[in-house]
Amino acid sequence: GRWWLGCVREAVVSTQSTGVERQIQQMIQFIDHEADEKEVEILAKADEEFNIEKGRLVEQEKQKIRAFYEKKEKNAELQKKIQMSNLHNQARLRLLKQREDHLQVVVDKTTNKLKGQVVDITKYREMLQGLITQGLCQLLEPHVTIQCRQMDIQLVEGVLAAGQANYTKLSGLDVTVKVDQANFLPADITGGVRLVAKEGRMVVVNTLEARLEQIIKQKIPEVRSMLYGSNPNRRFFD
Repeated sequence: GRWWLGCVREAVVSTQSTGVERQIQQMIQFIDHEADEKEVEILAKADEEFNIEKGRLVEQEKQKIRAFYEKKEKNAELQKKIQMSNLHNQARLRLLKQREDHLQVVVDKTTNKLKGQVVDITKYREMLQGLITQGLCQLLEPHVTIQCRQMDIQLVEGVLAAGQANYTKLSGLDVTVKVDQANFLPADITGGVRLVAKEGRMVVVNTLEARLEQIIKQKIPEVRSMLYGSNPNRRFFD
C-alpha cells in the first residue's frame, strides 16, 4: 500500500511540475511576443522620426540653396543694371561733349566774325557809340569816365558826343563824360569800352568779349534748339 501511495504522490508532483513549467513557458512566450512588438514599434517610430528629421534637414538645405542662388541672381541683375546705367551715362556724356564742342565751334566762328567787324572802322565806330550809350544808361550817373584800348582813343573821342546825345535823349539826363588817357584796356582784347563812375565804385564792362559772353549765355538755349531740336525734358531755360 505504501508503494502505491508513493507512486501516486510522484505522479501528482510530476503533473504539478509539468503545469507550472507550461505556465512559465507561456509567460516567457508572452513576454517575448510583447518584446518583439515593442521592438517593432520602437524601430518604426525611430524610422519615422529619422525620415521626418531627414526631410526637415533636406528642406532646410534646399531653402539655403534657393536663397543663395536668388541672392546671386539679384546681384547679377543689379550689376547688369549698374553696367547698363554706366554705359548709358558714358554715351550721354560723349554726346553732350560733342554738342558742346559743336557749340564752341559756333562761338569761335562768331568771335572771329566779330573781330572782322572791328577791322571795318565804320562798323566798329557804330558799335563803340552804341556800347557807350548802353553803358551810360546802365550807370545813370552825371560823371562817367570811359576806358578803352590805347589804339581806340581817337575812335572813342569821335563818337563820344553822339553817344552822350543818345543817352540824354533816352534818359532825359545830362552827363559829363571823359576818356581816361592814363589807364587803358589790354591791347589783346577785341575792343569795346569800360565805363567807371563814383571813383571806381560803379563799373560797367562793355568790351566786345563781355558783350559776346553775355549774348552767348542768353542765346545758347536757342542755339541748342536750332542745332539739336527742343528738349522735352527741359523745364527751365537760361
